[in-house]
Amino acid sequence: MQIILFDNLKRKELWPLTATKSVADLRCGILTIKERWEARTKYPVFVITEEYLQNAYNAVPAEEAFIIDATVFADDALLEQILALQTGEALADEDGLVAGVLPFLPELFKRTDPLPYFNNVSKITGVKRLQKTWQLFQWNDEILREDFKLITKGRASQPVSPTNFIHQQADIFIEEGARVEFAFLNSTTGPIYIGKDAEIWEGAVIRGPFALGHHAVIKAGAKIYGATTIGPWSAAGGEIKNAVISGYSNKAHDGYLGDSVIGEWCNLGAGTTNSNVKNTAANVKLWNAFSNTYEGAGVKAGVIMGDYTRVAINSSINTGSVFGVSANIFGNGLLPTLIDSFVWGIDNRYDFEKALQAIDNWKKFKHSSLSAQEISVLKHIFEQNKH
Repeated sequence: MQIILFDNLKRKELWPLTATKSVADLRCGILTIKERWEARTKYPVFVITEEYLQNAYNAVPAEEAFIIDATVFADDALLEQILALQTGEALADEDGLVAGVLPFLPELFKRTDPLPYFNNVSKITGVKRLQKTWQLFQWNDEILREDFKLITKGRASQPVSPTNFIHQQADIFIEEGARVEFAFLNSTTGPIYIGKDAEIWEGAVIRGPFALGHHAVIKAGAKIYGATTIGPWSAAGGEIKNAVISGYSNKAHDGYLGDSVIGEWCNLGAGTTNSNVKNTAANVKLWNAFSNTYEGAGVKAGVIMGDYTRVAINSSINTGSVFGVSANIFGNGLLPTLIDSFVWGIDNRYDFEKALQAIDNWKKFKHSSLSAQEISVLKHIFEQNKH
């Protein structure tokens, strides 16, 4: 048996984070959505997404499969219902297919209208779906705690160095190869997970719930509090609160980041700070690319930043900002709340070849390089954004 996670019609609700990847690859808590399904079911997981992204994912074997909407966050009760489904059976809510079982994936499977493939559909309610980008940081506390239990169940943490100042060690888990010295770790407010070969430098103050991905680094004197996720191969410093840094990104210097989601291969220059609350304490609105309107996201919302985007030193990011893919952002005063993909400065067009070269230069810092598939995806986004 296998699982196929598909992107539904409204995947653009999650722009710019889904411009470069499937919904299945979005990170919340410790894991990505795809990784969480793998960990909970022990089944191999495959992805069906937009045509221009599909080559980044493995081909789906012609075998019986659970077909599951990638936006679904299943609790234990829903997971049990899904795993009990038989061939041809499905669960659906007011937003469409939740999950079903097919003997194999039809060659022309229509992910935007999947219900007709099933002959026995049961209606359910109360399904938790990821439908807005800001839910990733709003849900991070709850999901991080659940992931911590899932990942650490039946396992023993590596010893905590006696140089550290510890509060409630039982909720601190350190993977093999991680190095943590002379840091303050307080898990009385939530668990602390430190991934394989990660580092926390001296003087860092960590308050859970908190997750640090493999090979990631927390710089000296950093102040990080819940619920925050620093994805794999990322570098973090300064003050960070209730943020998700997806992976391979840098917010390595002083400055504040709060109630935000940062994509992969991003960089926030030294001294860059975002606002997460309006001076009026009113509801914050963020841009929704699917509805082409600003929508309320609650009283706290910082910045949603697409993959490969960089922001210059000492930048001031406004409350409720959305930055697209592969933008090189700089400007005086508060930055605009909406900056499109492939922007140079604030509103100039980024030369495509120069953008690729810059991305490749940044990737070399982490011993990587741009792949042909990444270039193809970026080319598609660039062409779609012609002014």
